[in-house]
Amino acid sequence: MAIETQKNVDRLKSLAEELGFHQFGVTAVPLKLRSEYYEKWIDEGQHGTMSWMERNNDRRLHPESLIEEARSIIVVAMNYYQPDPERGYRIAKYALGDDYHNLIFKRLKKLCRYMRDEFGSVQRPYVDTGPLLEKPIAEAAGIGWQGKSTILVEPGRGTWSFLGNIVSSLDLPASDPGKDRCGSCTRCIDICPTRAITAPYQLDARKCISYLTIEHDGPIPLEYREAIADRLFGCDECLDVCPWNKWAVPTNEAKFSPRQLPKLREMLFWDDETFRENFRGSPMRRLKLHRFRRNICVVLGNVGEADDVTALQSVAAGSDEMVKEHAEWAIGRIQSRCGS
Repeated sequence: MAIETQKNVDRLKSLAEELGFHQFGVTAVPLKLRSEYYEKWIDEGQHGTMSWMERNNDRRLHPESLIEEARSIIVVAMNYYQPDPERGYRIAKYALGDDYHNLIFKRLKKLCRYMRDEFGSVQRPYVDTGPLLEKPIAEAAGIGWQGKSTILVEPGRGTWSFLGNIVSSLDLPASDPGKDRCGSCTRCIDICPTRAITAPYQLDARKCISYLTIEHDGPIPLEYREAIADRLFGCDECLDVCPWNKWAVPTNEAKFSPRQLPKLREMLFWDDETFRENFRGSPMRRLKLHRFRRNICVVLGNVGEADDVTALQSVAAGSDEMVKEHAEWAIGRIQSRCGS
């Protein structure tokens, strides 16, 4: 189903802007993705324990199969940039406030309803949950380019955008694809604390601090704990250093504003109910309490003080063996740094 006039495309862009999206692009399907790299990446186990990335790859690599008569994918972007709050530990900027998934999905559904009512088309929205390779699709739709860190970079914006996708039966005019403008820059590769960016445009998730502190469910390997430093949840190092961020502006979305959190040693004593209540609507809730405590122990081991030892001793006396081991490691680090 074709939209014949640019006027109708402009109406979709205008509605997307009203819904809080600063970028709107379109790519036709089928399209060329980094299929060989992705399949090799999975075969080598570089996705770690993220087993869902092994499934549905027939659709992931062929997004035109997600709906019958798919003709286009609309890609939108929403800014989430804001300065890090000062509180002695860091949380990835995307997780400072409310979870973006539901917020963006609800707005994409409004755009989908408009398209259905206005054009009689069929479409399906996705926000980082379905089998889509979002970043190469966004590059194909002209939103930006997938940089050497594998993060999407937008000209005039930088690295701080959430992406949304709508697979549609509409035959929309395609945008010009994004052009790689990384040039000779290697700042993201050079800054990575664990050398997870193994080569330009290649990432080993098993070494990535974001993976280790968010997705990984077991003990954090000893070789990476010191590199985690004060990062409680996620890591923004490769995003922060991108020179294209000189144009970054703070988000206007109030729901992304940082929530207030206490000191680390206080949060060590949270029970499950307190944890769930404080992180209601937050991406951090997916950690669950045992991984949250694990991460606190690692951060305290790196930046904690003598006053934190009592709290660590308390959780080390608990029944969770993984938390106990990380707490004992942290106690040893603090005592070595500050004296017994």
